[in-house]
Amino acid sequence: MFNFRGIIYDKKPLIMGILNVTADSFFDGGKYNSDKQIAERACEILDEGGDIIDIGAMSTRPNALEIPEKEEISRIEKSVKLIRKLFPNAVISIDTYRASVAEVAINEGADMINDISGGTFDSEMIPTIGKFQVPYCVMHTPAPPETMQNNTNYDDIIADIMRFFSQQIDKLHAHFVHDIILDIGFGFGKTLEQNYLLIKNMETFKQLGFPLLVGISRKSMIYKLLETDANNALNGTTVLNTIALMKGASILRVHDVKEADEVRKIFLQQK
Repeated sequence: MFNFRGIIYDKKPLIMGILNVTADSFFDGGKYNSDKQIAERACEILDEGGDIIDIGAMSTRPNALEIPEKEEISRIEKSVKLIRKLFPNAVISIDTYRASVAEVAINEGADMINDISGGTFDSEMIPTIGKFQVPYCVMHTPAPPETMQNNTNYDDIIADIMRFFSQQIDKLHAHFVHDIILDIGFGFGKTLEQNYLLIKNMETFKQLGFPLLVGISRKSMIYKLLETDANNALNGTTVLNTIALMKGASILRVHDVKEADEVRKIFLQQK
């Protein structure tokens, strides 16, 4: 159960549509840079059944490099202002691990923060979330994007991630944050085999008592297994999204909103 804009969501899984205002994201980098492109993508997400628009201004694909803080803030500020003006009731999430970006975005009307580091890359992030009391997604990654795929050694990957979540949840509770979402971090510092082990054991993470966000859309864990590429990974994405819902996912983070909504409709019909 979690609260967005005064609405409690606990009845059905939600779909988070990806809006990357970046030049180098692995699938859609460079597609949504102008006001017109951003507005059209936001409208598409909502029209196709999306519940949340997740805006990212800095790529976090493997080997991605940081962009300057001012550049990330500028992109996010522009995008949130535009979407909030055009779609006043839209739920806006911000994909960032910088507290300064989160603060600007929230002040412009963003509703939640989606942090790939779960509060580990910026020591001010969790206090900032506590200050504004917005929903916060804690994702697991062992290292920044430029080095994360060199950090795939775990004593016990499931136990290690459970321990990480427990530690970050305690820190959030210390700042009176209770609208918490957990993201296992598929593709972030994990091998292909580890990703599928985590899918297989997703129910374990439900024991923590918080909604699970699953972001596997068109990732290499799909296209490398199928010996194809991101452009041809939609069918594999649909299969994994279906499995994720069956294993208890509460939010699907996707590029292809219409197809994810169809998965959700069929899943709910079988409950």
